[in-house]
Amino acid sequence: MPHYIALIHKEADSSYGVSFPDVPGVVTAGGTIDEAMRRAAEVLVFAAEDWEDRDGNRRFPPPRTIDELRADAEFQEDAADAVVAAIPFRVTAEAAE
Repeated sequence: MPHYIALIHKEADSSYGVSFPDVPGVVTAGGTIDEAMRRAAEVLVFAAEDWEDRDGNRRFPPPRTIDELRADAEFQEDAADAVVAAIPFRVTAEAAE
């Protein structure tokens, strides 16, 4: 099963925020880290169902490996104070079209 790398951040008085380096603009949050990770899997499927990037491209961005991400300076900076998690991507029939 494919998965996307997520960055989970937590400020002292906020929820756990989740973002995806490979899927710009797709974010979610949860009151606990478990809830945030559940929501992360859900938001990936939701985003893929109706995806269109700024250039009008309808192909959902493919996930990079953790090794590819680690070679990316922007990822290194964003991940410095984050929990890095692999979120499973369960493609639905609608998202695969």
